[in-house]
Amino acid sequence: MSEDFYDVLGVSRDASEEEIKKAYRKKAAKHHPDVSDDDDAEERFKKIQKAKEVLTDEQKRQQYDQMGHDRFTEADKRGATGGGGPGGAGGPFGGAGGAGGAGGFEDIFNQFFGGGGGRGGGGGNRPRQGQDLRTGLTIDLEEAFEGATKEVTLTRPTECDTCDGAGHPPDADVETCSQCNGRGQVQQVQQTPLGRVQQTSTCPRCEGSGELYSEDCADCGGDGVVREEATLSVEIPAGIRSGQSLRMEREGAPGENGGPKGDLLIEVDVDVGDRFERDGDDLRVSEAVSFPQAVFGDTIEVETVDGSVEMDVPAGTQSGETFRLKGKGMPRLRRRGRGDLYVQVGVVIPDSLNEEQREALEAFAEAGGEDVDVGGGFFEKLKSSF
Repeated sequence: MSEDFYDVLGVSRDASEEEIKKAYRKKAAKHHPDVSDDDDAEERFKKIQKAKEVLTDEQKRQQYDQMGHDRFTEADKRGATGGGGPGGAGGPFGGAGGAGGAGGFEDIFNQFFGGGGGRGGGGGNRPRQGQDLRTGLTIDLEEAFEGATKEVTLTRPTECDTCDGAGHPPDADVETCSQCNGRGQVQQVQQTPLGRVQQTSTCPRCEGSGELYSEDCADCGGDGVVREEATLSVEIPAGIRSGQSLRMEREGAPGENGGPKGDLLIEVDVDVGDRFERDGDDLRVSEAVSFPQAVFGDTIEVETVDGSVEMDVPAGTQSGETFRLKGKGMPRLRRRGRGDLYVQVGVVIPDSLNEEQREALEAFAEAGGEDVDVGGGFFEKLKSSF
């Protein structure tokens, strides 16, 4: 590995620009070819000059810190020969460079459509809203019909009380981040086939705060966020369907840099049960009727979600026939009115007959439904026998 520019000048990676210039003057005075008898003085002096040139240029220093010495100097050499380098086509962040370049149009599109790295993207230390959280809740059909107040319990991130979300103790020592000079952002410049592109992203070292602290909060480990179990009360509107979500504003993850909390999205699942089937705002149910009821007609009671209602079964009703009870379905969510209840009738055939029932049915069968002595009370006899 080649000698690091910071080592060449004898400074730390956090050194300020003034410290770098002071170290350069001292090193240059010692190793200038006119005053030094060393055989490698000229080469050494060139390294000192190069180190000062890079480390006192804000943009180049950022690139150097991010890429490392070997990759930076390799890219710089390619730039000097027309192959690209820091500030040249195919520089250290992609473009049309050769081996070691990140590669062309893919990087360009990453820059325009979501590239940028860092926890906050290119937002620096501006306030950002927290992420939305999701959870689920199961209710029964009656609760979906009437509406209800339910409790939901979840584990979610919340601001650390110990450090008030700062991530460090109040008395921790603070210093300005040397990588972004306290701005919370770093810039990357690339020469592309589409022109010169400058991308701003969150500083990876200070994560956008612009400051570095001597110690982290013992409870949150420097994140400013801990996990807690929370129980919330949620209002379920009448008519809600499975798969629909309720939004509770500002009950999500905490924001960054003083930004507002995100929201909590609660996806509802309605357990319809075994009796009904649901189709939007409509309900479907099956009702059994006896053979005489289907033949002669009758009035039956049908159990709905909110009580029983009467329904007429016309004479001659066929098994599988469906009847509509208007307005007896589910409430329409945040609208007036209700859906319908569709009742499918199933005729129950008796599995055993007494002697009177058998005789009546045999007589009906022998008559073939024709030339039956209605005046003689045949149908009344048949009906009364069941």
